[in-house]
Amino acid sequence: MLDVKRMRILKEVADRGSFSAAAEALSYTQSAVSQQIAALEREAGAQLVTRGSRGIKLTEAGETLVKHADAILTRLADAEAELEAIRGLRGGRLRLAAFQTVGATLMPLAIAIFRQRHPDIELSIRQLEDDESMPMLKGGDLDIALTVDESTAADEYAESIDTTFLLDDPMYAALPLGHRLAGKTRLRLKDMAEEPWINPTNLCSCSGLVRNACIRAGFEPQVSFESDDYQAVQGLVAAGVGVALIPLLALTTVRDDIVIRDLGREAPVRKISAATLKGAQRSPAARAMLDVLTEVSSEYREERGPSLAVAS
Repeated sequence: MLDVKRMRILKEVADRGSFSAAAEALSYTQSAVSQQIAALEREAGAQLVTRGSRGIKLTEAGETLVKHADAILTRLADAEAELEAIRGLRGGRLRLAAFQTVGATLMPLAIAIFRQRHPDIELSIRQLEDDESMPMLKGGDLDIALTVDESTAADEYAESIDTTFLLDDPMYAALPLGHRLAGKTRLRLKDMAEEPWINPTNLCSCSGLVRNACIRAGFEPQVSFESDDYQAVQGLVAAGVGVALIPLLALTTVRDDIVIRDLGREAPVRKISAATLKGAQRSPAARAMLDVLTEVSSEYREERGPSLAVAS
């Protein structure tokens, strides 16, 4: 059994580059550090460091052990933080990730409510797409990641994560102001079959949603331009480059030189969920944030959806 305390010392030696620097950082003597590394080498059954004129260097075994030490020490720190919080959300931390459109809409509302209710919890949030957040969630570097159920990354990691459904995020047709279809009664996808399209790139789950919806409507979209920036998409639509489908969460602001139309039941829908690591014990802070996210999401569509588009 490897001693965690000695692994921490090895990591410090690797980070500092010498026994003496590690000893100073840890408030140990250099001799004590040397003895602890020697004991760890006996436990590991392999040499972990070599000593040269330029200081110490990790062996292959040492590099492997330090890599795992990073993960182990992080998880121990997380466990300590959760134990501190277990008595009633009086401390601890919560690490979150959200993709762009959710990070600009649902997440700020949820953070504001959460901080009001639980001011002692330290929150951090990163803007990450699913293919970035899912590996970090699985590796224990995130507590909650907001994701699109249909994304390739979410599907790939499905066996490793649990999801809490938050809301449906329907997509709306975006047309240039004055377009021949802008005033059409009961606009349908097939009406746009001959139009040039502005689509998300293949890195975005919306790309597949749009393409599959068009195929179900009987045509393959003629993509003239690709962009994952929905503000840029609105600009391209306004310039007459093509038509597009834009999700509700990306329509918090709408240009006055485009028209947004509801496609009714034909509209492709993103399913937004909060992902957590399967089998992991959720901290009180994580459970509280999931409750807040569910609460905020349930109110969002009612307040912001129906008023933005011309009914089909």
